[in-house]
Amino acid sequence: MVYIVEDDENIRELESYALKAAGYITKECETGKELDALLANSVPKLIILDLMLPGEDGISILKRLRSDARTRKIPVIIVSAKSEELDAVKGLDSGADDYITKPFGVMEFVSRVKAVMRRTENVQHQQIQVGAIKIDERCREVYVDGEKPILTYKEYELLLVLMKNENIVLSRNRLMDLVWGADFLGKSRTVDMHIKSLRKKLGVHGSQVRTVRNVGYKLEAE
Repeated sequence: MVYIVEDDENIRELESYALKAAGYITKECETGKELDALLANSVPKLIILDLMLPGEDGISILKRLRSDARTRKIPVIIVSAKSEELDAVKGLDSGADDYITKPFGVMEFVSRVKAVMRRTENVQHQQIQVGAIKIDERCREVYVDGEKPILTYKEYELLLVLMKNENIVLSRNRLMDLVWGADFLGKSRTVDMHIKSLRKKLGVHGSQVRTVRNVGYKLEAE
């Protein structure tokens, strides 16, 4: 799935048509608020982002994406009429994975989308195992003794953070930042509730998620 954030209808339709012809599924929107609504339902493989949008501008949107644990790893390609070198540098320094200037060739556009997809998939996708618990990031699946428990999005993200920090104690506040994002206004009780649910779904191996009294949690091999 590719999300396209572009307020020019003609360009938005061109980008969508080119990507669909290349085999991608797309969803289109015109503003940062509309993008937020899409992200609330699902996280895409990539976002195509214009800079000059009504309301919140593209750079501000990009910085928000990069500051949120849920969206920070989504590849973002800026497609903008701003063609100065300084604009491209600003976009890339803000966290964009590529910068394409308008007008653009359709074949080049699709080729660069594919290149970013390949590059980010090669970096992000791996398998991690701690004790009886294994995560395959390529398909976002969890295996426990060969079984596949069904986790919610946040339960998966929480388990992934714990596994990537094996044997390291993470405070509730640190887990809040890593999984829910620094701007999340919920309380640390949210972490406790998700840990309880996660342990239950991991069955007898839920004990690998250990409580460190008055500090937080860590994940260990049994």
